[in-house]
Amino acid sequence: MKPEQEQALKAHLQAIAQILYDDSDPDALQTLEGIEMTVRQKIQAHVSPELGKFFIRTITATISGRPRKLKSTLGELEITTKQAEKLEVLAHRQVSPHLENCCLRLSATVSYEQAERDLAYLTGIRVPAKTQQRIVHRQTFELPEVEQAIEELSVDGGKVRVRTPLGEACEWKDYKAIATDQGMIANFQNNPQLIDWVNQQSLAHPVVCLGDGHDGIWNIISQIATAPQRLEILDWYHLVENLHKVGGSIKRLNQAQTLLWQGQVDSAIALFKDCRRKQAKNFCEYLLKHRHRIVNYEYFAAEGLYSIGSGAVESAIKQIGRRVQISGAQWNRENVPQVLAHRCAYLNGLIGSPLPTD
Repeated sequence: MKPEQEQALKAHLQAIAQILYDDSDPDALQTLEGIEMTVRQKIQAHVSPELGKFFIRTITATISGRPRKLKSTLGELEITTKQAEKLEVLAHRQVSPHLENCCLRLSATVSYEQAERDLAYLTGIRVPAKTQQRIVHRQTFELPEVEQAIEELSVDGGKVRVRTPLGEACEWKDYKAIATDQGMIANFQNNPQLIDWVNQQSLAHPVVCLGDGHDGIWNIISQIATAPQRLEILDWYHLVENLHKVGGSIKRLNQAQTLLWQGQVDSAIALFKDCRRKQAKNFCEYLLKHRHRIVNYEYFAAEGLYSIGSGAVESAIKQIGRRVQISGAQWNRENVPQVLAHRCAYLNGLIGSPLPTD
């Protein structure tokens, strides 16, 4: 902005400020927060809608069309159908794109009711909880854009509470998530969608696939890329967790852990050959089942070659869970995929435009 423009702007702002001040309740101006909230309310009611109207008219170069009103972070905006068409504002929408994205970012982290309260406090604009819910369920959320070949991915499952008919106990159902080094995706009872997304991306040779011992996890991984391209690794921390479920001699458990750390499956199994505990038998069967996924963890860790634990996807599951498992949350079965897509889009940074730079 040129110096003469700044000077002219300041003169106009002084006049505007005086008018707004004279129209304000003195009792609301006794604290800085009170001043902040009062000024914001006055600007949204009287100033920024006029600024928005000027910008819209100037950019679109039209005033034709039927007028309509939108809730926005600038206040209530008036826009014509022709202007809306040029600015890619969809018909019948009553909330502006930026305010809608504010709603989506908030409701991705808290309940719709809390998002209504937080939005009003943060922006000065109230959008009812039911409207926020409708905004979520009419979206088509973007999936991560992979710019480089995916080198590692991990698969895990989480729990979501599904609503049941009145009088019946709620049900906890599994969903699956895949975390890559370039974003995460999750879905509910639709593993093919997860698999197809991964296979549509560029995958490294090899692509490291990490998981725990559950069959459902490896069933998904078995359909990713090709067997020669995959390097399957059993999560070290889950392996150790299962080892210590065996119980018994601490010395033997420590010896087994050392051997498994070096990828020596047969030697680890031999330690339990005389152990009659059912847990030991189950653990040996577990080792045999996954022996091709048990690598030399010590070497991999020392050389920094590949990850040895699926911490990324477990972190993703926890972050998804912070929304889908908030206190009292129950979901209609048909809405769960959209709720998961919403949370993942938020965690992947795919909601809203980048902030403008100075």
